[in-house]
Amino acid sequence: MDNAICKTNMLECEPMIEVSNQHDLNTQLASNSRVLALFHASWCPFCRSFVAIFDKHAKNPGKDTFIKVRIDEDENPLWEIYELDAVPSIILFENGQVKRRLDCHLGAGLNEKQFTHWLASP
Repeated sequence: MDNAICKTNMLECEPMIEVSNQHDLNTQLASNSRVLALFHASWCPFCRSFVAIFDKHAKNPGKDTFIKVRIDEDENPLWEIYELDAVPSIILFENGQVKRRLDCHLGAGLNEKQFTHWLASP
């Protein structure tokens, strides 16, 4: 069940959507009214540990669609478009627009307590 989104009955699972460019991200934003996007890089040790936390919360998505946005290359324009200084960072999109975000601190990453608190706040 790793890297999967599970329906409420826990019998049906589908792979977590992962994109790595603006076009594919825009497609997801156009298809879903609320998208919780984890911006991450495979080379980042903080990202690798946080992905498991994100995946755990994605199994009970509520009204949000959880996706991963992989930005491995420094030249990926998503770094600048979303003003990312470090990863992992989470952005909540509503109707294609940035509603709010949770950015890590350089050299510190994110933890489950921060993410859970952020999810619970309006």
